[in-house]
Amino acid sequence: MEATFEKLRSLQEILFAKFKLEKEINEIPKALVTKTEVLNRAKKSFIERNEQAESMKTKVRHLNIELSDATKRREDFEKQMDLIKTQKEYEALDKEIRDATEKEQTLRKDIVNEEGDLEELLIGLEKLEKQIHLDEQELKEESDKIQAEGSSKKLKLTTLTSEEHSITPGMDQDILFKFERIIKSKEGLGIVPIVNGVCSGCHIILPMQFVNEVRMEEAVKFCPYCSRILYFQSGMDPAKRDQIEAGSLAELVEDEEPNDDEE
Repeated sequence: MEATFEKLRSLQEILFAKFKLEKEINEIPKALVTKTEVLNRAKKSFIERNEQAESMKTKVRHLNIELSDATKRREDFEKQMDLIKTQKEYEALDKEIRDATEKEQTLRKDIVNEEGDLEELLIGLEKLEKQIHLDEQELKEESDKIQAEGSSKKLKLTTLTSEEHSITPGMDQDILFKFERIIKSKEGLGIVPIVNGVCSGCHIILPMQFVNEVRMEEAVKFCPYCSRILYFQSGMDPAKRDQIEAGSLAELVEDEEPNDDEE
C-alpha cells in the first residue's frame, strides 16, 4: 500500500500542474476576445460613418447644382429688368429676383453648414482609420505572442501527460478517477496524512476506529469529510490519542441520547 501512496503523491503534483496548464490553455483565447470585439465595433463604426460621409458628399453636390440653378435664375431675372415697360411688370420681376436671391442665400448657408459637418466627419474618419490600423497591429502582435505561449504550454502538457502515464499503469481506475476529481476540487491536494487523529486536509478529528483502519493499510481510505485520500503518519501523541478516543465516545453517546422533541 505504501507503494500506492507514493505513486499517488507523485501523481498529485503532476495532475495539479497538468490541470493548471489545461485551464491556462483554455483561457488563452479569452484574452483576445475583448480586444477583438472592440476592434470589430470600431470597424463597424468606420463603415457606418464612411457611408454617412458619402451621403453628405452627394447632398453637397446636389446643393451646389441647386445653387447654380438659383444663381442663373436670379441673373436671368436681373437681365430682364431692362426690358420691363410697366410698374406691374417691375413689381412682379422684382419679386422673382428677391425670391431667387433668398433661395440662393439659403442654399449657400446650407452648403457651408454641410461642408463644415462633412469636414469634421472626414477628420474623425481619418483618426478612426489610423486607430483601427494600430489596433490591428497590436492585436496581431498579441495573438502571435499568445500563440507562442500556448504552444509552449501544450508542450509542457504533453510532458506532464507522459509522466502521468508512466505512473498510472496497474493502478485502480476507480481510485484514479476519484483522485483526479479531488485534485481539481481541492486545489491540488488529493492525498494527505492523518496527524494525531486529524485529517491534515480539512483539520477535522476522525473516529479512532477509522484512523486504525487507515493505519492498517488494507485499502485506500477517503476522508469522510473532505473526500481526500488518507494515509497514516506515525508518531501520534498518546495524550492526543486518549483525547480523540474520549471525543469519539462522547460523540457516540450524544448520538444515542433521545431527542427532546421525540419524547
